Amino acid sequence: MIEYLIGVDGGGTGTRVRLARNDGGAAVLLATGSGGPSGLMHGVEAAWSAVLEALQGAFSSAGLVRPALDRMAIGLGLAGVNNKQWAAEFSASNPGFRDTVIETDAFTTLVGAHQGRPGVIIAIGTGSVGEVLTAEGKRREVGGWGFPASDEAGGAWLGMRAITHAQHVLDGRAAGSDFARALIHFCDRSNQARGARFDSHRDSMFAWLAGASQTSYAQLAPLVIEHAASDAAARQLMLAAGQEVARIAASLDPDGQLPIALCGGLAAHLQPYLPEPLLALVVKPHADAAAGALRLIDQRLKGKQTC
Repeated sequence: MIEYLIGVDGGGTGTRVRLARNDGGAAVLLATGSGGPSGLMHGVEAAWSAVLEALQGAFSSAGLVRPALDRMAIGLGLAGVNNKQWAAEFSASNPGFRDTVIETDAFTTLVGAHQGRPGVIIAIGTGSVGEVLTAEGKRREVGGWGFPASDEAGGAWLGMRAITHAQHVLDGRAAGSDFARALIHFCDRSNQARGARFDSHRDSMFAWLAGASQTSYAQLAPLVIEHAASDAAARQLMLAAGQEVARIAASLDPDGQLPIALCGGLAAHLQPYLPEPLLALVVKPHADAAAGALRLIDQRLKGKQTC
């Protein structure tokens, strides 16, 4: 018997789960938990380990002893599921859950945001992706190709453009500013934190660039946000990001008829920089991706019961 339902939002930087009791009616939420990254780019074993870590945290928060996995059904929305090989390997490595639904994190975000109804989501965090569910029940995804080729308007995309501006300042191709100095000092401090010191900002930036990852670039996004109100270069980066969000939205819903939920850690910061026509369609997400994954596994079980 399946006693518990689990909804999972698994990304490249962390994992969130919702734990609910399966009482035959509406799933009753008991607790939430969190863990390390479970995006499939980190590997199947690491992904399952993070999911189980977050699940254990949820049971602990609920004051319950975690039962055997075969007494649970789990819905998972994971970054990297678009890679069919990764998804197949992850599914084949199921550690014992009785039933599973594995979807992209974009789709579970969509289901959570609009409660399974037609709509658009654009998720903007470290990366970015958009998805639509039409009134006819058709799905389509835009973006989400991954760093560094895609993820427009995401944190890493902003960070890469910000560091280019800092390089132009160091070269004398752009005027200095508090924004540029903050970026340059960020690189200096990052190098110092790992015990490296350099004679010039230029050498320090070369060293930082040599080891920079998607996460490293995304860590610069808060500096862009912080200075956008007072610095023209930072503001232009935010406006450019807003235009990229608008392009994603137009591709997903050319007629501009569906509600759009902006999700992810950068969504609220980008909203003031969106074009006015897009703002008229923006709605508040009803719930998150973990709630969407929970809804999907609940629907799957109810569908089986009616067959």
